Amino acid sequence: MSMLTTLMSIATRRRAALFVGASLLMTAGMALAHHSFAMFDNEKQIKLIGQVAHFQWTNPHVYIELDVLQEGGDVKHWSIECANPGILNRIGWKFNMIKPGDKLTVIVAPLRTGESGALLKEVTLPDGRVFGNGGPAGKALIH
Repeated sequence: MSMLTTLMSIATRRRAALFVGASLLMTAGMALAHHSFAMFDNEKQIKLIGQVAHFQWTNPHVYIELDVLQEGGDVKHWSIECANPGILNRIGWKFNMIKPGDKLTVIVAPLRTGESGALLKEVTLPDGRVFGNGGPAGKALIH
């Protein structure tokens, strides 16, 4: 009987070790999946005024797709990254507060590459309400 008990104990320990190993691998994958804000130029914030093409309320980040009228009449499409829905909810955002067609004023930190992507610092809604993007994204430096 002791031989059977020993074999069962070894099998139980192996299962526990596999479970712990798999858990550590999943946790490491989640940590690697998230990025920093280093790709955005926080020292060079800009103000954009445009019309919402799409508003995406999803994890891991909320996005505002904004069409901005340029001098000369061309429209430049900006993809603006926001914090995650949990952070935004805690500072007063709602999933339905921005709609396609809304005219927004945003202060953003543009991508360092010069492409038309940015990190939101502050948004002014059509009704005049102003919202930040949560602590990790930082505050608007311009107005």
